[in-house]
Amino acid sequence: MSTQDNNVVFGTEGLLRSLCDSVSKVLTLATHSGIRYSGMVQRITKTCLKPDIGCFVLFDGGFSGLVVINFSAQAAMELYEKYLLNMGMSKSDLASSYTSDEVSNVMGELMNQIVGDFTGKVGRELQTHITQNQPKMLVLNKQVILSVDTNLDNPEARRVTFYTGQNNIFYLELAVDRAEFIKLNDFDANEVPDPDELLAQNRYTDGEVRPAAVADSEQDELLKSLGM
Repeated sequence: MSTQDNNVVFGTEGLLRSLCDSVSKVLTLATHSGIRYSGMVQRITKTCLKPDIGCFVLFDGGFSGLVVINFSAQAAMELYEKYLLNMGMSKSDLASSYTSDEVSNVMGELMNQIVGDFTGKVGRELQTHITQNQPKMLVLNKQVILSVDTNLDNPEARRVTFYTGQNNIFYLELAVDRAEFIKLNDFDANEVPDPDELLAQNRYTDGEVRPAAVADSEQDELLKSLGM
């Protein structure tokens, strides 16, 4: 019997939703403030880096694509300040302008965490693998728009509006090859490897002392083979 109607199909909107959830999760944890996104998504024809701070990451592997986040100066400074204040820095030690290299570095670090969370979910939910490059941050003049092109055979692009805890706005743009992932077999998409279990499985490596019971058993086998 055909099970085509029962198969779960994961397409561009599914990827976008997963990415948006990663943005909200990482930034909410980093700033201890609510980061939310619009329930409406916009179809766009190209992705652009726009003022005041633009950040982009390319990824490749199971599928190829580009992630762009365009921050307003107010949104970037809010996220930057809340992130570092939550890490114990004092207000006087923070940069005062969004054009500071420190602001770009911190936003790049947050972008790296976002895409890292997203790629982890891709591995669990889609059972495929993608790699990313280092996020690139650019402080842009208000009159400069930089278009970013990627080698996509059948590109689809989307834009989503995000709101910070203080209602400052930034935008996420995603461009990917049109693709559908169809679920063939059941699996636990939320299963995350247990580090302790992995350590236990690989505990006895070369040069380590193994348990006495294991060593005694091997010694008995050796003596038995020698007729003793």
